[in-house]
Amino acid sequence: MARQLHQAGMTQAQLADKIPITRAAVSAWVNNRAEPRPETQRRIAEILGTDPASIYNRTDVAPKKPLQWHHRLAHKDGGREYGNAAAFAFDADLSALAREATQNSLDERYDSSKPVRVRYTLHELNGQHLDTFLEAVNWNELRGHYEQAAAAGQKVSHSLRAALDDLDERNSLVLLKVDDYNAAGLTGDEYGDGRFAAVVRRQLDSYKESGKQAGGSYGLGKVTLWATSRFSLVLMNSTLSEPHEGRTERRVIGRLDLPWREVDELAFAGPAWFGQRETDPDHEGVSRSWWADDQTVHDLHLERLTKEPGTSFLIVGAHDASGDTVQLPEMHEKLVKSLADNFWAAMIGGRDGGPLLEATVVTMRNGQTLVEERVDPHASHAALSRAFQAYLDGDTVEELTSGTQVARADVRLVVPPRRGEAGKKKGCDHDAVLLVTPAEEDDDEANRVVYMRGTRMTVTKKRPRDLPLGATRFHAVLLAGYATGRDSGDVALAEQFLRASEPPEHDDWEHTEELTSVYVRGALSRLREFRLEIDKAVRQLVGRRSTSKGEGPAALRELLKLDVYGATGSRGAQGVPTVRNISGHVDDTGAWNVRVDLKLPNADDPWLLTPVAKFDVRSGGRPAVDWKELIATENCRMEDGNLVIGAGVRSATFSGVTDPSTHPVQGSLARLVVDIQKARGGAV
Repeated sequence: MARQLHQAGMTQAQLADKIPITRAAVSAWVNNRAEPRPETQRRIAEILGTDPASIYNRTDVAPKKPLQWHHRLAHKDGGREYGNAAAFAFDADLSALAREATQNSLDERYDSSKPVRVRYTLHELNGQHLDTFLEAVNWNELRGHYEQAAAAGQKVSHSLRAALDDLDERNSLVLLKVDDYNAAGLTGDEYGDGRFAAVVRRQLDSYKESGKQAGGSYGLGKVTLWATSRFSLVLMNSTLSEPHEGRTERRVIGRLDLPWREVDELAFAGPAWFGQRETDPDHEGVSRSWWADDQTVHDLHLERLTKEPGTSFLIVGAHDASGDTVQLPEMHEKLVKSLADNFWAAMIGGRDGGPLLEATVVTMRNGQTLVEERVDPHASHAALSRAFQAYLDGDTVEELTSGTQVARADVRLVVPPRRGEAGKKKGCDHDAVLLVTPAEEDDDEANRVVYMRGTRMTVTKKRPRDLPLGATRFHAVLLAGYATGRDSGDVALAEQFLRASEPPEHDDWEHTEELTSVYVRGALSRLREFRLEIDKAVRQLVGRRSTSKGEGPAALRELLKLDVYGATGSRGAQGVPTVRNISGHVDDTGAWNVRVDLKLPNADDPWLLTPVAKFDVRSGGRPAVDWKELIATENCRMEDGNLVIGAGVRSATFSGVTDPSTHPVQGSLARLVVDIQKARGGAV
């Protein structure tokens, strides 16, 4: 009762006069010494403008007060901010937004048995739809502030001027709503510590209650929301996971970040908030969040699909500052790609549990849905998804022997002690997990390792160094910290260490101020050693080819290059031998063992062919190596090192073993090419 009277701006004495009743009776209700009678509850509901059920259930009433913009006055010491410096920490493009906003949603996952669901909705408004929205945000009041901020001649001012001109000329506006479900929501006090104040009131506050697996640590990720708005304006509607003021649904607030400006002879510092006027004497005149009704939420385009906890962020005037995308279809595609590239692993579940994340991108115009697309990691990153799925399901192997297998190796990360703990604690060893699976030969994204930790967001991609010649083309994933799915003590320490090594963009493990200030000397060396161990593990898994019969062509087709020199006449017209199947491996002596199955065209004359073994090198010619042994296996015979195949034979098989003493490099460090040449001396 006391809180509700405060929100209504009414004293106990004023309520007593309106009922009417004695002030002592109201005091008894406020202090829980008594309850009002049913008829009195109905009267209180009438005075406060709500229904009697709210009074009976002790649910806070949302008083109907006019909404206002509260602009922070300029600093009395003359200081000025011509923009939010934090906004320049990221590139203001849609990829950065999708990465940072989705990671924040994952960090606030509420029910660990269910995935977080994120929904990105691009919505273009024009005509009456635009007018209704602008009226709902009190645009006429804001326009004067925008005009003055745009005239300041600063970097941000030029962008604001262009945004205002485009709005006037095109009479069109793009909204981008970022919804999350099964997230904590903006809980907490209006001004005190909590999620709400961290997002709405503060900068560089990384408040993560759920946070041991949190991806962020700088409190900067939320700034991408404002950076993606041409007008630096974001509206929020949150469904809370825990009640505030007796309510959980439709907690609404808006925040605007403008540079210093003067309007009507008053100077303003920068930020402004959209909400109801605060009545608390300590914050009098400030705009606070309010419990909005359905119509207001509709007019502000802040509707939510379900009553699940989470928050909807509406970016007003969304754009891609990179200049790569202008039209809605391009913006839609870029959002889908960024979500797939950064969170494909979080969208995959195993036998023992579902995914951490589900993501959807929607495009609308004036309330009509044009496209709705669910992000599918198996479609966008098939090989990587296969690798991670195998890990979750326990289907990995120790060595690759086919084109669809997933090999696993543990990679040691030495976590150094923190400063002040060196004499008490020696850090720990953490076994990260490396997953490797073969890639298609024409895959441009092959031969990279995807690094991730925490909630499985991609941190970076790196090419391993010193890959051997002839190495299997591959896709690889490195899982560290909580991304391994384990929850032991070394996992927590590794997670903290790697998070401390990430810059604000969380896109690498490198030298940071936090790393050197928190950990003992040598912490950066531990990261470098970790990278070396990762590269070494990759080389061990892909450095040699070992393929079973029937799967050879997919994994080892580069072992054999077919070439028939000097083919003329009818034989040339009839075609040449082709490879039907191939397999090979390097044995303990370092020799290549190769088995080749040939398919031959129908010919009237016998074939006389010479198998020639060569090592494929990066530059220059391919050096030939000697055969230690050539064996005619099926439908052929060997004569003086040549392969003789009779007329009319349609298939043949031979095997060969190279002579290691003639290898220019170790057999496991090179790709073997087998040329099938016409034997010198003519036809048989």
